[in-house]
Amino acid sequence: MKATETGFQGLLVLEPRVFGDDRGYFFESYNNATHAGLGLHYHWVQDNQSSSVRGVIRGLHFQKPPHAQTKLVRVLEGEILDVAVDLRKDQPTFGKHYAIRLSAENKKQLLVPRGFAHGFSVLSATAQVMYKCDALYNKESESGIIYNDPVLNIDWQLDLSEMIISDKDKILSGITNLETGF
Repeated sequence: MKATETGFQGLLVLEPRVFGDDRGYFFESYNNATHAGLGLHYHWVQDNQSSSVRGVIRGLHFQKPPHAQTKLVRVLEGEILDVAVDLRKDQPTFGKHYAIRLSAENKKQLLVPRGFAHGFSVLSATAQVMYKCDALYNKESESGIIYNDPVLNIDWQLDLSEMIISDKDKILSGITNLETGF
């Protein structure tokens, strides 16, 4: 497993070692000992999986402390633009975002630590996304940032006419004056 820093403290791109032959491929998507060797000590307690069509934007979501979550995101089918927004006021990257294409083909994973909002857009016809969480879902602590916040100015790599946003995500507020607890 290769870990690449992103310029955001704790936000890492992970690339598993893939073994391929004429039958297909094999790789370990997660190995506790390998992660520990990289200095990553998380206790995963929940796996989430979503299936979406092209144009769907999910996010930007986070849970406020004490129920904040670290997420380990990967794509099982298709391709997404995965986005993490730093909400940690003590970091020089506060209010900035990082975006990366994750796909079933490239098998990259994004480790999104606590203190980030997370979301993604679906760039392929369909996509299945799976992510591990180190804290359980807690409805009372859920929050988010609206996908089209002009301060963040995220390029979701979709035309406006393609975007499919849930009613819940359409009413989220912007990052300015957002109380996150981080």
